[in-house]
Amino acid sequence: MKVLGITGGVGSGKSEVIKYLREAYQAAVCQMDETARTLQRKGTKCFDRIVECFGTDMVGEDGELDRKKLGACVFSDAEKLKALNSIVHPEVMEWVRADIGRHRMAGTRLYVVEAALLPDVGYDLCDEMWYIYTSEEVRRERLRESRGYTDKKITDMMASQPGEETFRRACSAVIDNSGSFEHTKRQIGDRL
Repeated sequence: MKVLGITGGVGSGKSEVIKYLREAYQAAVCQMDETARTLQRKGTKCFDRIVECFGTDMVGEDGELDRKKLGACVFSDAEKLKALNSIVHPEVMEWVRADIGRHRMAGTRLYVVEAALLPDVGYDLCDEMWYIYTSEEVRRERLRESRGYTDKKITDMMASQPGEETFRRACSAVIDNSGSFEHTKRQIGDRL
């Protein structure tokens, strides 16, 4: 089984690439952000440790973590962000490794791990990592049209993510998703 990492900045089209890999190659897919959210639900070890570390005021009225409040707390303080990551990242990595093992045993041929921050952890999980590159102009246009984001929000989001050179250094392939998706499909076919 091949374990493929997919990474890229916000608006690069990672979701479309993943959808195509599922449909055309029957890939099993793990989106690390979704996995992290699931592992932080009420009743989990992560939830308990986060509340212990950051306090009960991080819990919303529904009993789940107030993600907006937690985000505001950690993203303005590097030490708090480091503390949160030290709780969540090991749990996510353990879950993903176990899921890869389950799929390997089941005979899955392609397993895709997706995360914007994959360059940080991809070497530990993936046989190969792809950077989904899209020009900044196209990314901005997509985010304005599909998500209704303001230019300021887009700028802030892009500034909080690794730069293009970080992605290029970390990945073994660059898939250019700036043009038509047919062009993207051809590049994927050439790699698989």
